[in-house]
Amino acid sequence: MMFWFIVSAIILLFALRLRYPYLIAEAKYMRRIAIAMYRTTKYLKSKPFYTLLDRFLDSVRKNPHKAFIRFQDETYSYAQTDKQSNKIARSLLKHADLHEGDTVALLLGNEPMFLWMWLALAKIGCSAALLNHNIRSKSFLHCFTCCGATVLIAGAELQDAVEEVLPALREQGISVYILTDHVTTEGLESLTDKIAQAADEPIPADLRANSTLSSPAVYIYTSGTTGLPKAAVIAQLRLWAMANFPSICGVTSDDVVYVCLPLYHSAGFAIGFGGAIERGATVVVKSKFSSSQFWDDCRKYNVTVIQYIGETMRYLCNTPKRVSDQVHNVRMAIGNGIRPEVWRTFIRRFGNVDIKEFYGATEGTLGFLNYAGKIGAVGRVNYFHKVDILKFSVNKIYPYALVKFDQEQEEPVRNADGFCIEVAQGETGLLVSKITQKARFAGYARDPKQTEKKKLYNVFEKGDVYFNSGDLFRTDHENFIYFQDRVGDTFRWKGENVSTNEVSDILTMAASIEEANVYGVTVQGYEGRTGMATITLKKDHQFEPDAIFNHMTTYLPSYARPRFIRIQDCLAVTCTFKQLKGKLVEEGFNPAVITDPLFVLDETVKSYSPLTRDAYQSILDGHFRL
Repeated sequence: MMFWFIVSAIILLFALRLRYPYLIAEAKYMRRIAIAMYRTTKYLKSKPFYTLLDRFLDSVRKNPHKAFIRFQDETYSYAQTDKQSNKIARSLLKHADLHEGDTVALLLGNEPMFLWMWLALAKIGCSAALLNHNIRSKSFLHCFTCCGATVLIAGAELQDAVEEVLPALREQGISVYILTDHVTTEGLESLTDKIAQAADEPIPADLRANSTLSSPAVYIYTSGTTGLPKAAVIAQLRLWAMANFPSICGVTSDDVVYVCLPLYHSAGFAIGFGGAIERGATVVVKSKFSSSQFWDDCRKYNVTVIQYIGETMRYLCNTPKRVSDQVHNVRMAIGNGIRPEVWRTFIRRFGNVDIKEFYGATEGTLGFLNYAGKIGAVGRVNYFHKVDILKFSVNKIYPYALVKFDQEQEEPVRNADGFCIEVAQGETGLLVSKITQKARFAGYARDPKQTEKKKLYNVFEKGDVYFNSGDLFRTDHENFIYFQDRVGDTFRWKGENVSTNEVSDILTMAASIEEANVYGVTVQGYEGRTGMATITLKKDHQFEPDAIFNHMTTYLPSYARPRFIRIQDCLAVTCTFKQLKGKLVEEGFNPAVITDPLFVLDETVKSYSPLTRDAYQSILDGHFRL
């Protein structure tokens, strides 16, 4: 009898697996989601509010000697990290006159000091604005100003970038510290010497006693859809949601997480560093991604979890094959933007690594996770996301929809009643997610106009409010979700969001350029889109390749510089004078198709060189690197 019962059970499980191939993966995912929600609810109810810093301090007490940060040949335990952050906190309290609620801007590279500094600021109730260390001049000043910081702390190697904008900072009365023992420039102060002299005793909790779940924990910059970068407000509750993500993926306290993505981004900081704190795990910090050193690092530090963006995975797949390609302990990769062909190549070459592809905007109200491992997808419709918008038959947690979008008008299509229209399965639509008490949109610091632009009103009924992701998706017959494209004035290159309006503004600052229409174009063999600008020249001016190259390198980080420039007599616009990009994007940069003068950014000669047919073919063949 028992034998037949076991046989029947096995047959039933086998039948269920055939009928529902993702049942087990979905069950694991739902269980992890439930556990994360339970923990977060408990933290929210605690008095005082239990923060990510409190989670770190608990790990210090429970596992003081466990390795927390590994960097180059140095290892710092939880206890050592705690003491170092105490020293920083005390030096800032004494010399920078900081108080609870203040904001400090950090201009640092990937290094332990970045992490110690955030912990120190959290201990004294201050928030950190994470500046992209590639920005310069106008962008630098804008990013600093919009977060409302009163203090700037920069790495010694970035002092030159600070001195470029120092007069403007001094006019605002900003205190500027450089992480060095000695500085001679007027208006700058050294900080490393002051940290060395500070005590490492614990910081009293009453210095941060007023922190709530809505208090800003950090400001992370995003290009969004228009203009200069915007400081997304990451409140304590939002930071918890991001830090919980690795646990939902299946990361444990025994894992060693390799962070080679920039710490000023949400992926590196909130998911990598924050996730390691939430899990009580070890984090390996790499100053910069290196495809040649990647797997050697993984073996050296016994890495089990890696982070990626699509571009980094392609770089790894393009390295020369080695007999040691599968000699590692990496079991999981968490990231976004990997193309299907790269995904297959990566697994085939480097072994059965569990790739957790996800989608999520820094300031957004929901995210997707491909927990089932379906190649190419970013997630799957499930109970916690989807809702019957029109019926509201049950109270789901994170409602969203894919709605019809007019590419020409750059706005959602609405029906005769003025409401948005959901797309059918298989159709591409704009992702919108409902803003609720559980799914809050904190917006952008000191920028109510841009915050308002991300909201859509009366989407499915009068009075509702949705977050406009600016991204297009489609779902397939199995309810998997696929990213299709980005709309508006932003594209992604080298893992960075590039604002076309910002690049256009910089271009038109050049003496010879009258107008500029900037957009992203796809290039064979590369992830994302690279920058291209169609420009018009001022009367009686010629295109100056060397001068434009110098202008771009002075004012824009490498990833934002237009790789291609096209010169026209006039730019096409709509009846409302919006620049037309669609046809330009479609035409791309092929000199066999385009009769206008074309130029390509050429690092070898530090100039923009004419884009000939031979140069074009060299780009497609991968010989000319962009």
